Amino acid sequence: MLQKVEGIVIRTQDYGETNKIVTLITRENGKVAMMAQGAKRPKSRFASASQLFVYGQFVYRPSSGLGTLNQGDVIDLFRDIKNDLMLTSYAAYVVEMLDRLTDERVRNPYLFELVYQMLQRLNEGVDPEVLLRIYETKMLTQAGVAPRLNGCVGCGETTSQFSFSLQQGGVLCEVCKTSDPYRYDVDQAVIKLLRGFLHLDLQRIGEVSLKERTKKQLRHVLNDYYDAYVGLNLKSKRFLEQMERMDFDGT
Repeated sequence: MLQKVEGIVIRTQDYGETNKIVTLITRENGKVAMMAQGAKRPKSRFASASQLFVYGQFVYRPSSGLGTLNQGDVIDLFRDIKNDLMLTSYAAYVVEMLDRLTDERVRNPYLFELVYQMLQRLNEGVDPEVLLRIYETKMLTQAGVAPRLNGCVGCGETTSQFSFSLQQGGVLCEVCKTSDPYRYDVDQAVIKLLRGFLHLDLQRIGEVSLKERTKKQLRHVLNDYYDAYVGLNLKSKRFLEQMERMDFDGT
């Protein structure tokens, strides 16, 4: 029986001379992979719908292994992302992380909406570095290792000036911070932002402006936390870091 789903292409893989294996994150069925026969041919009816980041309606025949794509109707190509190498790098990181942190056929409408909103906001020109920090914070919950941010890991204090402890997986108050000599004594704005990022609705995000110092501290804390608790080795992240070091502006 054919199934119709709303989906976003998060991975493509060439298969033979003319075919592609397309992996979607779908609203209805979670992550699904399917064969798009003839998609590599320029005049294929799947040529547009099988591109990375495409958002559309897809009809496919499911199976115990690879499904088979029957129809793909594009809703949004996110052209501004595709036309900007830097934005493409950010988007590639978003979808690769999602791919690595999700199992197939596990329905999760929240994750679908999160990735969709990320691509929309990137395409609209919202600060991509801030968007990525929001996304990374939210995906820690998906990975099952979200840090404790609402109160001190040691004593539960909620009103102190806090440090961030990688060792203890959360924030430490001024009294308990001495238990971790390697804590991050970051600005309080960083702690408040991390708390807010967990619950922020990307649909409501507008113009975002953070100090470079704040961005740097957020990046440092989250990079180290991912290395310690998640351990993902993403090709897209390495490429993105190279692009950021080059300060490439896409022109």
